[in-house]
Amino acid sequence: MKKIWTCFVAAILAVAMCFSFTACANDTIIVQTNAFFAPFEYYQGQEIVGVDVDIMNLVGEELGKDVEFVNGDFGIIIDVINEGKQADVGAAGITITEARQQKVDFSIPYYTSVQYVIWSESDNSIATQKAADGTTDIVLWSQLAGKDIGVQANTTGDIYVNIEIDGDGPEYPGELNGTNAACKPFDDAQIATDAIGSQVDCVVVDELPAQFIVSKNSGLKCAPLYYDSETATEEQYAMCVTPGNDELLDAINDVLTDLLNDVVDGKNAIERMVAEHLGLND
Repeated sequence: MKKIWTCFVAAILAVAMCFSFTACANDTIIVQTNAFFAPFEYYQGQEIVGVDVDIMNLVGEELGKDVEFVNGDFGIIIDVINEGKQADVGAAGITITEARQQKVDFSIPYYTSVQYVIWSESDNSIATQKAADGTTDIVLWSQLAGKDIGVQANTTGDIYVNIEIDGDGPEYPGELNGTNAACKPFDDAQIATDAIGSQVDCVVVDELPAQFIVSKNSGLKCAPLYYDSETATEEQYAMCVTPGNDELLDAINDVLTDLLNDVVDGKNAIERMVAEHLGLND
């Protein structure tokens, strides 16, 4: 009887400890990110800051919880969130794709971006032209024929470049198919950019990181990638949560909706956050 009672007490304590741990864990929203994607997330000293950090801190306030950002490779974010054990939210300027929607639940889109190409100012082999609006300087995908193209691994830049090289089924051969262009993946966009002139000819990455990198590194220029004078390589960012975590997803959507509807001088609150982190408000 004593042995049975001891086992019973031990079981009760184990359950209590489990509930205690879960409650403690539930007090913090864990956000998986890749902190080399300014202005959405980047290091300021030892601290991860950025637009996504600002947004998720507002979500934490809405739910009465702390928010912790965890840095890792971009390529693991979707699988980590799908599993739902190590993190609750994925935030890293993540583009909505059909393949990713099979694994995670996405928030409403909160930022529309286009792909940019970065190249050396001394490289005259990549020429710009005017978009249909007559003012925007653009680069057509065809200008990257035969180039070694750097990308951040597993990002949409990586996806787009490979589609243009390999095609996307029998109906779309790809703009760079048969030109000897090659896709060269790197851990992040800055490392890829550092390889321009040695390992790659140019880098394809999202608009704001491209502009941020060029602003911080002399001798480079960048421009948006278009298929023709009217068609940019466009995508939409969203945050993602583990499937079924509706309370967290609803809170994120509520915050994003408020920010998108908070318009001052033609810019919503997220666009103003972007400008702040790019230093455009100074």
